[in-house]
Amino acid sequence: MANLKELRSRITSVSSTMQITSAMKMVSAAKLSKAQDAITAMRPYSEKLTELLQSLSATMEEDAGSKYSEKREVKKVLIVAISSNRGLAGAFNTNIVKGVRELASTTYAGKDVELLTLGKKANDVLKKTFTISKTNSAIYDNLDYEHVAEIAEELMELFVDEKFDEIAIIYNQFKNAATQIVTTEQFLPIQQFKTDENVTLDYIFEPSKEEIVKDLIPKSLKMQLYKAMSDSLAAEHGARMTAMHKATDNATDLRNSLKLSYNKARQASITNEILEIVGGAEALNN
Repeated sequence: MANLKELRSRITSVSSTMQITSAMKMVSAAKLSKAQDAITAMRPYSEKLTELLQSLSATMEEDAGSKYSEKREVKKVLIVAISSNRGLAGAFNTNIVKGVRELASTTYAGKDVELLTLGKKANDVLKKTFTISKTNSAIYDNLDYEHVAEIAEELMELFVDEKFDEIAIIYNQFKNAATQIVTTEQFLPIQQFKTDENVTLDYIFEPSKEEIVKDLIPKSLKMQLYKAMSDSLAAEHGARMTAMHKATDNATDLRNSLKLSYNKARQASITNEILEIVGGAEALNN
């Protein structure tokens, strides 16, 4: 009977876990729908802004860009690691941690690397082996363009003040609910834009192209970071929904297996009791 009691306890525990994972799956699915709509609506604007900047920059001298395109000898690097504040999202945060370590040991090997972490999970792990210049987990409390733009402005100031020679962003890019792609982008200095040399622009610029580019570059950088944050948020909900779906399926299989074991043990117990009763009756008859 002790075995039956243990099995009943495990069945109850697994059933409770299954209810939690199922609820988390539904919550993540609802949040994913909203986040997916946001990133889908944002991408055309971001791509058009980049296209416009490319078109303008292609007709300008290399040194006429801006202070954000200055290339220096890379000695000090800042990696912006975008993760989440919560776990239970499969390998979502683990992949960012692996990506940061690989980036530091390959692309930036031998450089002085510091991190700026957006999200608790990456910070909790990476702070043990890297220097964290700053961490911000409150950004997810109200993720909008204005708050992200403030962080982008801080990054731009750090680069202009020559605190860092290069700044890179690493995040999970949203593809679909089941797929997140770890993506690394160079944030600063901005890369030189290249287009077909035969392309000519028949535009009248007011004000000058130089002034337009200098105004567009900060906006483009802010949009780049905001897009990365929004991509990461959508990817997080997708990863969590998928993880909770798998967890619910596994819990269902485990519960069914435990119920089968419980029924077999209960049937064996009943059979033993019947045999004991029959044996006792035969002993009395004899």
